[in-house]
Amino acid sequence: MKKQTTRLIIGLAITTQLFACGSRKNAIKPSDGSEGVGDTRTETVRFYDDHTYLVIKPAADSTYGLTPKNPVCVGGMGSDRPIDPSRFYLNALLGPNGEKVNYFRYGSCCSFKTPNGMINNMGLLDRYGVYWEGSDTLSVFINIYDEGNLFVPVGFKSKQ
Repeated sequence: MKKQTTRLIIGLAITTQLFACGSRKNAIKPSDGSEGVGDTRTETVRFYDDHTYLVIKPAADSTYGLTPKNPVCVGGMGSDRPIDPSRFYLNALLGPNGEKVNYFRYGSCCSFKTPNGMINNMGLLDRYGVYWEGSDTLSVFINIYDEGNLFVPVGFKSKQ
């Protein structure tokens, strides 16, 4: 375990990148030594059911959730079940014609600075594979450290 932790810390130090939640206009470049933006949520998260967020607004940015530079910021790292917000978000998504969406977790990737990080203000994104019948698998990138307003990525619909 100690060896894995050491590798993680070294990997984070070597591959530091910044992925902000919210407007890119407010993003701080990592080269200036500053911290990431952190929490930007201004809207209360509501639930569709006990295991699904109610996500209504479409993303204005076509990269939202679909690239590591613009992840979905669900938060949750400070809770006793930090993965639940990711699942609640993914459960809200439907395919473009209302198809039931399936997903699986590829793993963690893409280190970034955040004031909510656990070790040296660093975090890792979670990458999920999302698909529906007849579709290719799309990657959705989720930040469990920071909270941001939740949107429906371009190409998806949501349960309403």
